[in-house]
Amino acid sequence: MLDIVILAAGKGTRMRSVKPKVMQTIAGKPMLHHVVDTARPLLGDNRSPIVVVGFGKKLVLGSFEAGDITSVEQIEQLGTGHAVAQAIPELNDDSTVLILYGDVPLIQAQTLQALMDQSAGDSLAVLTVNLPNPTGYGRIVRDANQKITAIVEQKDATAEQREINEINTGIMAVPARLLKKWLPELSSDNAQGEYYLTDIIARASAEGVAVNSAQPEYLWEVEGVNDRRQQAALERAYQSFNAQRLLAEGVMLADPMRFDCRAKLTLGRDIEIDINVVLEGEVELGDGVTIGPNCVVRNSTLAAGTRVEANSLIDGATVAEKCVIGPFARLRPGTQLQKEAKVGNFVEIKKSVIGAGSKVNHLTYIGDCTMGSGVNVGAGTITCNYDGVNKFRTEIGDNSFIGSNSALVAPVVLAEGTTVGAGSTITRATQTDDLAIARAKQRNIVGWQRPTKK
Repeated sequence: MLDIVILAAGKGTRMRSVKPKVMQTIAGKPMLHHVVDTARPLLGDNRSPIVVVGFGKKLVLGSFEAGDITSVEQIEQLGTGHAVAQAIPELNDDSTVLILYGDVPLIQAQTLQALMDQSAGDSLAVLTVNLPNPTGYGRIVRDANQKITAIVEQKDATAEQREINEINTGIMAVPARLLKKWLPELSSDNAQGEYYLTDIIARASAEGVAVNSAQPEYLWEVEGVNDRRQQAALERAYQSFNAQRLLAEGVMLADPMRFDCRAKLTLGRDIEIDINVVLEGEVELGDGVTIGPNCVVRNSTLAAGTRVEANSLIDGATVAEKCVIGPFARLRPGTQLQKEAKVGNFVEIKKSVIGAGSKVNHLTYIGDCTMGSGVNVGAGTITCNYDGVNKFRTEIGDNSFIGSNSALVAPVVLAEGTTVGAGSTITRATQTDDLAIARAKQRNIVGWQRPTKK
């Protein structure tokens, strides 16, 4: 049986933020959520990781759904050993306890599995890395037979121990029954006056309990975040890893260093993505999709052959095959583009269906609208869908033509084949193939004198 304890009680003073450190984001998601999302599948159904909370408890707990985590509180921050001790009542006696950190967000599941493989039976397993400059980290002390005998913190290390370059990441797997025995016996008689979790390694060695080790594939998996510089560095490491993975899967990235993936992706083939594109939430890209520079795609589906031109924002939209979007277009949540629809520059679509082959090309707002196929909407058209209190819908039938600078005042229904004269304000329903014109009669005043300055 496995229990997982995630330490997330610290304030993170160096972040200079009112939010707890573990709620700062990497790839658009709080660091603690990265750890929980990696840990939860290891536990199986109907079990959740135990999160030790403290500073900002309300914000941390409020970010999860009921049942996502089991929480315990560390009221005083007295060290890692003290933090893990708060979780003892939640631990099963016969489990192995995997100890993780909410500010070490990018640990990979395969690394944790390798660590657990080293903790079979009654042995402990610690995750270590070798650093050319280990200053500041706890050192892994081994005997002549290369067996781990202790972890010594930097402030407590001798000059000889400080020369060791194998360091402790803090991540370890320990039998619960041993944790329950050793944690109450920890002492705070050290340079920081804290209860170190790492002191259990010396206890294990003294009692003949084997201490094994594993190492991650990537160094960034075990890098923690204590300030904004480290947060930014870890963000870039994560994005670089994502970019390389997508390249290996056949996605063409114009510049892997200028691409951010904060999304769960479903990908087709022959996808091309230009510079400064950001993907967020859940995104599905079909075969042959191309995305131009400086675009954001969030929680959307783009079907095969769709082309997104530069500087467009697509949020909560479903886009069918061979559509064209942009440049400078905005699709808001609830937008549906049917096959071969076109949304052009400086067009905003909200909670609307744009029918197959329909075109909304320029300087237009379409909201709360159902538009048929083959419709052409002229520049400057708006659907007036809001009266200040309520929203109303506009319906536009197949093959209609909406002249430039028209206002369609909802609720209104334009039948199939309707033509709206340019500059019209339409307030009444039309019949099939009607021409609707609603504008003041033009007057030309002969001899008009322009105003002059006094």
